[in-house]
Amino acid sequence: MWIQVFKSKIHRAVVTEANLNYVGSITIDEDLLEASNIQEGERVQIVNNNNGERLETYVIKGERGSGSICLNGAAARKVQPGDVIIIISYAYMTPEEAREFKPTTIFPGPNNKLTD
Repeated sequence: MWIQVFKSKIHRAVVTEANLNYVGSITIDEDLLEASNIQEGERVQIVNNNNGERLETYVIKGERGSGSICLNGAAARKVQPGDVIIIISYAYMTPEEAREFKPTTIFPGPNNKLTD
């Protein structure tokens, strides 16, 4: 049996852009992707702390060091620049693997930059 468990989280990132005319997804600064163990193309859940919206989409790699968090396409209707969001990914694994697995959570600082 496989179960779906929390794998990675970018906690309290700030939306920098909402681009309705782009073809779907969320663009995330490459530094944040690497630190959080989230891959380009990976399915993620977005939770908007400002309005309670929840949505799912996939990741596009953004410019390294830019602090970019951009919701694209239809998802752009669910956020505003300045909204605080949580980006969560999940993974399938056996219950035995899940007991040993340690998820990754990062807490970006001002301008969505990594802090120590």
